[in-house]
Amino acid sequence: MQRDTESVAEQVFAALADPTRRAVLASLAAGGPATATDLADRLPITRQAIAKHLALLTEAGLVTPEPGERRRVRYRLRSAPMRVAQQFLAALANDWDDRLDALRKHLG
Repeated sequence: MQRDTESVAEQVFAALADPTRRAVLASLAAGGPATATDLADRLPITRQAIAKHLALLTEAGLVTPEPGERRRVRYRLRSAPMRVAQQFLAALANDWDDRLDALRKHLG
């Protein structure tokens, strides 16, 4: 069963609300797939804290764990949930634009 747009967008926005999770995503975007240890080496945060953030990002669908060599799990960005959130915001912006245009016409 596929999650609805609003639910996906809500999880994405909740995940992006934390600056550390945004830093993890930015690091993955810049450096490609990485393990929690790799990310801890890149960021000023412990591996255990990174692992907790990666779990939430995985739940939101923003990263996907991939088995690597010697049982090390690498995390890769997933863009699909971000696109859903962008579409959700675009729809809201369009609604506001329509309402503001109507107000402008009414007042003009």
